[in-house]
Amino acid sequence: MKRYSYTKIGKDKDNNRVYKPTLYPVIKIDDRDIFIITRGGGGDRLDLLANKYYSDVSLWWVIAVANDITKATFTVKPGIELRIPSDIPKILSDLEQINKGF
Repeated sequence: MKRYSYTKIGKDKDNNRVYKPTLYPVIKIDDRDIFIITRGGGGDRLDLLANKYYSDVSLWWVIAVANDITKATFTVKPGIELRIPSDIPKILSDLEQINKGF
């Protein structure tokens, strides 16, 4: 799945192409979730963690949403506890449902 699969394209008042916001689901904690403490050295970027745990760099947003990371960066400071959600099929299903009518 591509990162922008659920991002819709619209037009602004001047008829310029614009991207509409993508709505993300609430990701509830699950007993199977993994918790890690970030380290320094650049290995704990959201996209690299998504690749490590999901084999898909485009799922970086799952980790960001689950940990309320709202800054526009892939880099996470060292010493932060991150939750790595485990139920990706449910999260993706929820994402699809939320964005169906939007």
